[in-house]
Amino acid sequence: MTTVQETAAVRYGMWVLCPAIGAAAVWGLKLAANWVADLSWFPFQGVFRLVTELPEPWVTIGAPVVGAGLGFVFALIWAADMLSVDVGHDRVALHRDDRSFEFTRAEVESAFSEGRQLVLLGTNGAELARESTDISASRLEQAFTGQGYRWRDADPFADDFRLWVEDTPGLPPDVNALLAARKKAITRYEHGEAAELAREVRKRGVCVKDKKKRQYYRCAP
Repeated sequence: MTTVQETAAVRYGMWVLCPAIGAAAVWGLKLAANWVADLSWFPFQGVFRLVTELPEPWVTIGAPVVGAGLGFVFALIWAADMLSVDVGHDRVALHRDDRSFEFTRAEVESAFSEGRQLVLLGTNGAELARESTDISASRLEQAFTGQGYRWRDADPFADDFRLWVEDTPGLPPDVNALLAARKKAITRYEHGEAAELAREVRKRGVCVKDKKKRQYYRCAP
């Protein structure tokens, strides 16, 4: 079994880096508050005036603490979104947050990386999974080929994808409804919801991917 995940520098460093950046950002806000509060044209004047009215030494002590807290929350969200991949001789498992997606070796025909996504293809040409990740393509390739899986340099079905529009003819009504809901999620930057809707679309035999907030689809052979 080979497990591939973010490098140790990322997995551990973010717990230091994110709070540090948060503390520095809020401290910078505190330093700039007096100057910005005098600029009538600058937005969010209420926030900057509130900062200037806070009593010392609480504002000096509180600014980095609040910033570090916000950075820690961001690190928690980042950690939950990280993908971990287990590649074994008999199965492949993808883990994100508290969810896992497992596929037997018989189901997985090949794998490839497209942009920042890992894609697993089934024996019938359908996509079993398409999950975003910052794990490098070279590390993923090494993990899959090391266990005897086929690794592709590119999507063999790339030319089959078509731009999706509302109520696309030929697609089942439930798939069009899911893609319509997914379009709203993409517009609202609700990445988790968009990913979950994409999984539901794949269960219905339709593959979907995004390019510049536009959805492209193909039906499995």
